[in-house]
Amino acid sequence: MRGREENQGYMFSYLSPEERVPQDHPLRRIKTMADEALGSLSRTFDRMYAKEGRPSIPPERLLKAQLLIALYTIRSERLFCEMLDYNILFRWFLGMSLEERSFDATTFTKNRDRLLQHDVAGRFLQAVVTRAQAAGLLSDEHFTVDGTLVEAWASLKSFRPTDAPDQGVDADDPGNVTVDFHGQTRTNQTHRSTTDPDARLARKGAGKEAKLSYGVSLLMENRHGLIVDVKVHDPTGTGEREAALALLQCQRRRRGCPRSVGADKGYHTKAFVEALWLQCITPHIAMVEGRRTPGLDGRTTRSIGYALSQRVRKRIEEGFGWLKTVGGLRRTRYRGAERVTLHTKLTVVAHMLLRMAKLCPQPIPT
Repeated sequence: MRGREENQGYMFSYLSPEERVPQDHPLRRIKTMADEALGSLSRTFDRMYAKEGRPSIPPERLLKAQLLIALYTIRSERLFCEMLDYNILFRWFLGMSLEERSFDATTFTKNRDRLLQHDVAGRFLQAVVTRAQAAGLLSDEHFTVDGTLVEAWASLKSFRPTDAPDQGVDADDPGNVTVDFHGQTRTNQTHRSTTDPDARLARKGAGKEAKLSYGVSLLMENRHGLIVDVKVHDPTGTGEREAALALLQCQRRRRGCPRSVGADKGYHTKAFVEALWLQCITPHIAMVEGRRTPGLDGRTTRSIGYALSQRVRKRIEEGFGWLKTVGGLRRTRYRGAERVTLHTKLTVVAHMLLRMAKLCPQPIPT
């Protein structure tokens, strides 16, 4: 029998978002771990807001919204707020009822300064890392470091000499001024972007085009390939190696001294190898052919641990691939080093929770 459309709406709804979400949905495990990690930051959230006044949007809800933006590759916060009006799954993840109104996109902007002031993204990341360590997913001894470039939200037209006057307005196209930089030598020492002064001109390799970018370095543990720390820095020739040493020092203060660190050929320098040995860390670095470096010779490269580190270190590229394609970090949507760092850390948190949900289908012991 053919069914007929019934356009009459119901006056009452007896189904909650909890009943609409399947019990085996992967977001259920992520939601549980995210709530547990955010629960440990309750005192930090209390310090962020005044004791009196009109209640604001809960910071836990804003942070979980950022996780959804990364997990579902949503291109903007405004689009997410629009989707929140009709997406039951998003409302369930944020703990909202079907009748509750969606918050405005400007809520993210107004609360972002609070998150930056108290380093909430960094605390959130370390809370998730602590949960992973409690589950026995992390290695405290063997790690991998690597870096990449994240394109800034600024065009090459905005990269202008610091001592040059404003070029004015183009009468033909006021919103898109014509800039002719043919034949000019443009460097980070003499030029700055008027759109994002913290961005720097950099290229991925010889023969590649130069773009305004940020450098992003990751520290990955070698047991399950989980990213345990991240640092945003200037994309200079030594920026990745300096960021790697800073990440290892932070790891040493938090959870003890690493025993070995794997890296690609870009880290094969005398200064970097010496810095690792001074920290009692064995350098499992891919060697540049013909380059002889004290501390990185046959006594290190012939070991089984070196071969294992070289094989496992390639998994860090999988993390970079997810962060750029799914997490939206190929080109950041924010301007300024602090906001780019906030975006990067929250995207890394989303990647960590997704990996942990696959590795630990059972509840993590507290």
